[in-house]
Amino acid sequence: MTGKKIKIMTLSDHPLSPSGVGTQTRYIIEGMLKTGKYEFISLGGAIKHDQYNPSKTEEYGDQWLIFPVDGYGTQDQVRSMIWKYKPDILWFMTDPRFWGWLWDMDNEIRAQMPMIYYHVWDNFPAPEFNTPRYRSNDHIACISKVTHSIIQELTPDITNSYVPHAVDGDIFVPIPEDQVEKFHDEHFPDDKFGEKVVFFWSNRNARRKQSGTLIWWFKEFLEEVGHDKARLIMHTEPKDVHGQDLLQIAAHLGLDNREVIFSTKKLPLTILPLFYSLADCTINISDAEGFGLATLESLACGTPIIVNMTGGLQEQVTDGEDTFGIGIEPASKAIIGSQEVPYIYEDRISKEDFIAAMKKIYDMTREERKELGLRGRQHVLKSYNFDNYIQKWDEIFTDTYNTHGSWENRKGFKPYTFGEI
Repeated sequence: MTGKKIKIMTLSDHPLSPSGVGTQTRYIIEGMLKTGKYEFISLGGAIKHDQYNPSKTEEYGDQWLIFPVDGYGTQDQVRSMIWKYKPDILWFMTDPRFWGWLWDMDNEIRAQMPMIYYHVWDNFPAPEFNTPRYRSNDHIACISKVTHSIIQELTPDITNSYVPHAVDGDIFVPIPEDQVEKFHDEHFPDDKFGEKVVFFWSNRNARRKQSGTLIWWFKEFLEEVGHDKARLIMHTEPKDVHGQDLLQIAAHLGLDNREVIFSTKKLPLTILPLFYSLADCTINISDAEGFGLATLESLACGTPIIVNMTGGLQEQVTDGEDTFGIGIEPASKAIIGSQEVPYIYEDRISKEDFIAAMKKIYDMTREERKELGLRGRQHVLKSYNFDNYIQKWDEIFTDTYNTHGSWENRKGFKPYTFGEI
């Protein structure tokens, strides 16, 4: 590599948005910029924009230009940006269902530069219907071990790597108890700090997240331990059009004494650790989950988790030897699908196993829960730390650039294949 900076064009959620995809995109970009070896052009999508003028950050200026787009952009927008800015690498992230239009023009793009896809797939069986999409990339980075196994099974000849998400260790830390108590008293003055066991859920209110099921089962849990003994805080939009009406469910179940509290405001990252530290346990029982960033953030803050043993959640709750919460094995695995995704496992846990897991957390002492969570924090620091994350992406970008080149020195790509007819 010469002294020139590697120019990377990214397509993803807006990198300054609070979504998991947006946050991880920003982490990668900022980490690369700090090395002094890169510059970025980002198409920021997946949110409603007030205006579409390009923007810069105060810290990085012209080294990082951000262009708001609807959806994830269009073919013409990508063409325009490529020929105007001549990036060396095209990088994109999130579910493959969103990128068919981009892979339709892969010959056009890859004639000039390599494509790197940061991929997640929730579950087995290996999606053979995705194979042509996988073959439209020069490198596939995999967010979970499940995804990495799938890529190695379907397209082992495409260079690939396992690169799980990371959390910012300067932000997601255990908060001192006096600060947590002050936060509690400001927001929950109706009870004394520490007298209720607090469960936290931070997700989008969408079907696969099982948000309505969680409230229904939490009511049954309260019937066993007492309505004044535990609280569920749900950081979500209770009337999301893609989910259930959670307010209606809570009202129907008679949970009208703040047994379930909804946090609906978009929170800055600096506030989330207070919620995680206030909680005794964070929950994610999605029937399909590529990774699950909230539970990783929870562990980083020293709070244990209850999760469905599906997708990326299972590698968070255990390292194969120790556990950092309670992993619930699915009670059923049903093949579901659609016209676009013909088949995938949907992992459902049972009510009995879930309530038993909540009771196990409930029956622990505060010190036992804290010890369990701090072991989880060590797991995060070892396996999902920021330094390793940035180093890995630096290696991927540098190796891809050196191996495949771009524009005048593009190597190893043929826009055609030979086969028998």
